[in-house]
Amino acid sequence: MKINKLDNPAWYSLNESHKDFVIDYNNMKFYDPDHCPFGGAVNDNETESGIAAYASLTDNFFVIGNRPDINDKVQIEGELVCNQMFLDQRIDIDIHENIIELHTDDQRNDLFKLVNLVQPGYFKNKTADLGSYYGIYKNDQLIAVTGERMKMHGYTEMNAIITHPEQTGKGYAKQLIVHASNRIFNESKIPYLHGADTNFNAIKLYEKLGFLIRKKISFWKLLTKKG
Repeated sequence: MKINKLDNPAWYSLNESHKDFVIDYNNMKFYDPDHCPFGGAVNDNETESGIAAYASLTDNFFVIGNRPDINDKVQIEGELVCNQMFLDQRIDIDIHENIIELHTDDQRNDLFKLVNLVQPGYFKNKTADLGSYYGIYKNDQLIAVTGERMKMHGYTEMNAIITHPEQTGKGYAKQLIVHASNRIFNESKIPYLHGADTNFNAIKLYEKLGFLIRKKISFWKLLTKKG
């Protein structure tokens, strides 16, 4: 298993497990923007035409990896530097919450609302099609979730590790991480995730649970210019 595939997670996911979701521009691969606004390149020096073409489909999106070459159809709004982290063994914590897979229309609507309440902009209408998502309900309200996003042979990315702001500090995220990562290990795959390197509380939690920092990786946010 070549761990260097994680250097280019969007490209390899769209070339492998998620090839049904790909929009392919020869040297670049992007997710359909209704699923995930991410893309990657096989060659960092040949991104301009692919980025320009994809920009016609969405107002903003992310290219993962080195700073991309662009033309006057887009502008770089910023660089989100993340810690790419992975688990090399199961987390030894018992699960005591009632965790369910979110698959009905109502549950997926609750998922969409909760993620965009806490972390707007990343989770799209069809993101939940990319993998399994799990949640905890209390008093008929979805209060914590996590799930799977970019998937390739051997690796599955955990994402949307979200707890409602009024329900934090109760260990819900920890329970969901254990549940979701166990499901990934059961598929003989390695769980990994991306956490903004400025989100110190989240990184601390992941490290406490046994996640190892593999590298820093950049998500370049691009905006489509109007007119």
